[in-house]
Amino acid sequence: MTTKRLNLHLLSDATGDTLNAVARAATAQFDGASIHIQRWSLIRSRMQLDRVLEGIEAEPGPVLSTLIDKALRHQLEEACAQMNVRLLHVLDPVLQILQEELGTPLMSRPGRQYVLDADYFRRIDAMHFVLSHDDGQATRGFAEADVILVGVSRSSKTPTAFYLANRGVKAANLPLVQGVELPSELDEPACPVVGLFVDIGPLIEIRRHRLQLLGGTEITRIAGQNQHRYVDEESVRAELLWARRLCTARGWPVINVTSRSIEETAASVLRYIDVWHQRRSAAAAAEGSAGQ
Repeated sequence: MTTKRLNLHLLSDATGDTLNAVARAATAQFDGASIHIQRWSLIRSRMQLDRVLEGIEAEPGPVLSTLIDKALRHQLEEACAQMNVRLLHVLDPVLQILQEELGTPLMSRPGRQYVLDADYFRRIDAMHFVLSHDDGQATRGFAEADVILVGVSRSSKTPTAFYLANRGVKAANLPLVQGVELPSELDEPACPVVGLFVDIGPLIEIRRHRLQLLGGTEITRIAGQNQHRYVDEESVRAELLWARRLCTARGWPVINVTSRSIEETAASVLRYIDVWHQRRSAAAAAEGSAGQ
């Protein structure tokens, strides 16, 4: 049976991140589907839209749009109707609900979510923080972190930290190494600490691949003098057991990232951050009530 090819056009007046997320979530529900995604971003003029319409006409398919400008929307709607192409303004249902509840008109400004506001600079600051506190660097700065990720080597600590930074979260990360004493900043951490773990089979494969890509002094830095132990099943099993027991003893929650995407891991970390702050607030409130 031949799989039907579907052309899906994502049309945005900004970066297109919203549409990319929607399309990725929706298309993931159709296994084996042949979906060709054409992205059209930063479309803010009639000339730019004309170019997009030519592309849609050449490869007809449904259009998902987040255009805000009324004139461009009208032109797009007329053109899609003439081409008999389905069009969906993805933000419209949400905007309508918010407008009705707030009772205020829309600003209709393209790319308004990307202004250089406090949130933007908070994310940039978080990115700089991750760069400065990656892989156990500058542990004295852990007091400024929003979360500290710990785990054995190659357990996705760094990519998770960078993803969190894009959400404005200052994430430090520290490798757990047997025989290496933890920094004193983790004795009474000023933020939640979360352990990341990978199942032994995938972890060994990841490490082997890493060693193949590296050489010389870099291998020694990562695997130590005894490189065999770094990928030896019995040694890695003992390493994982030790690290998990360490997290349990210190009351640090753990996440098995083996079958999780970075986005899913980050979402779990954010939940743990919320729980940590809720418990702190509840404890502070209880202490205040007891003192009265």
